[in-house]
Amino acid sequence: MSGHSKWATIHRDKEITDAKKGQAWTRITNAIIVAVRESGGMTDPEKNFKLRLAMDKGHEVNMPKDNIDRAIARGSGEVGSEKWEEVTYEGYGPGGVAIMIETTTDNKNRTAQEVKNIFERGGGSLASRGAVAFQFASKGYIVLEKPANSEEAILKIMDLGVEDVEEEDDAIEIYTQPEDLQKIKAGLLEAGYQVKSYELALKPTVVVPISDQATSAKILTLMENLESQSDVQKVYANFDIIG
Repeated sequence: MSGHSKWATIHRDKEITDAKKGQAWTRITNAIIVAVRESGGMTDPEKNFKLRLAMDKGHEVNMPKDNIDRAIARGSGEVGSEKWEEVTYEGYGPGGVAIMIETTTDNKNRTAQEVKNIFERGGGSLASRGAVAFQFASKGYIVLEKPANSEEAILKIMDLGVEDVEEEDDAIEIYTQPEDLQKIKAGLLEAGYQVKSYELALKPTVVVPISDQATSAKILTLMENLESQSDVQKVYANFDIIG
């Protein structure tokens, strides 16, 4: 692994395989249910931003419209009576890396125990609420297809009022204030840029550099195992693998 490798970039570069498609659909289904229920039953994506984000994620992974519609119906109470909710867990991984895990679950005790087990098997530990969260900030996160003239593009993007722009090998990552995400995305599309994905995310405010290969391998294995847990929606970490 060369250069600098943050989890956001490593995760973004992973393609969704057919084997993982069912798992991706399950996660999006749960996110849609929670988005509708937490809004008091609002099923209009133009008025329910979290629902819009979840639906767009479904479209990105070719989730059938019928699946999306059924999830919305479950969220509104038309079908089923599950009590899904969002729960965030915090922990530390190898090398003192801070990790945030966002889940949707119908059984907090089960999910907490499974997340705890993954941490312990991976050389980390589950932490109490607030122990890790202060090392992250809520942001809007947009990934663009990298244009031919990236330097010129970055200058134009900055003029849109974004907070930060980071150039990667095959994409441009943009951070905004959460409330500006939709506005900035619309501005980018209007300017002719290709938006690969967009979401609300947690950005590390403190970064832990990791240069030891063995520690790097342990961290990546832990992150992948956390993401594989069926209730987990997103995993964030503040490491930067150097070397």
